[in-house]
Amino acid sequence: MAYEKQIAESVTRIFKAVFPNTVNHYDTLFGGTAMQLMDEAAFITATRFSRMRMVTVSSDRIDFKMAIPHGTIIELVGKVVHVGRTSLKVEVDIYVEQMYNTHREKAISGSFTFVAIDDQKRPTQIVLPHE
Repeated sequence: MAYEKQIAESVTRIFKAVFPNTVNHYDTLFGGTAMQLMDEAAFITATRFSRMRMVTVSSDRIDFKMAIPHGTIIELVGKVVHVGRTSLKVEVDIYVEQMYNTHREKAISGSFTFVAIDDQKRPTQIVLPHE
């Protein structure tokens, strides 16, 4: 892929603490909250990669591998994995780690597709700056 440097520079890492207001009656992170955080991380990644207006057009697949309990720290990691003419795909992984030890596991992964839009909100070609 011709965009290795831009991909490396646009990898996005966001850390959050899982507080009681984000969990369900099982004391684990709401799935919808996880998806919202993933979409936000993916949006930031897509925007940092392209430096263009980007909108989410789909979330292709989200795999919940383990529940995320309250009182943990999560890290969202977004990375561009495909670039098309007007769209790109971002994979986001959520890792969970305990507050008071170093154990860490991948809990959720998903992919999001974004389209670059112009001032009239129509799809436009992704044009990266030249170095």
